[in-house]
Amino acid sequence: MTGSTEGDPPVEFSSPVCGMKDADDVYMGYAGKDELVAFLNSLLEAERAGAKVTLESAREAGSGPIAELMQTIQHDEAHWAGMLARQLKVLGATPSSATGSFHGKAMAIADMGERITFLNRGQGWVVRKLREMLPRVRADALHADLAEMLRSHEANIARASEVAGKAP
Repeated sequence: MTGSTEGDPPVEFSSPVCGMKDADDVYMGYAGKDELVAFLNSLLEAERAGAKVTLESAREAGSGPIAELMQTIQHDEAHWAGMLARQLKVLGATPSSATGSFHGKAMAIADMGERITFLNRGQGWVVRKLREMLPRVRADALHADLAEMLRSHEANIARASEVAGKAP
C-alpha cells in the first residue's frame, strides 16, 4: 500500500498487521520449544520428587488427616507428572527420568509438620514457576493443562497449611 500527497514520492508501508499471526512464537514473546521442554522437564522432576515424598510420608503417617492429605497430594503429583510427560511427547521431546533433589531434602526432615511446611514451599515454587510461564505459553492445550495444574497446587497448599497446623 502506498500513500502520498501532491508532489511527494509514494510512501511504502510495512507488512500488514494480519501477517502477525504467522510470526514466530519467540518473536511474539511466547516461549520457544527448547524453553518449554526445559521448563516442563524441570516441573516433571519436581512433581516426581513430590509424589515420592508424599507417598513415603503417607506410609509413615499410617492413618488420619496427615496420611489422607499426603495421599491426596501424591495422587495429584502423579497426575501432573503424567500430564507433563505427555505434553513433552507432544512437543517431540523425551521426558526426563530424573527425580528432583527435593525428595532427599524433604525426607531428611523427621518432624511431619515441618516436612509438610517444606512440601508447601516446594508446591509454592511450582506455583511461582507456573505463574511466570503461563502468559508465555501459546499452545491452548498446554496452557489449559498448566493452568489446571496451577489451581491444583494452590488448593494443595491451602489444604496442607490447614493440616500442618494440626500435625503432631
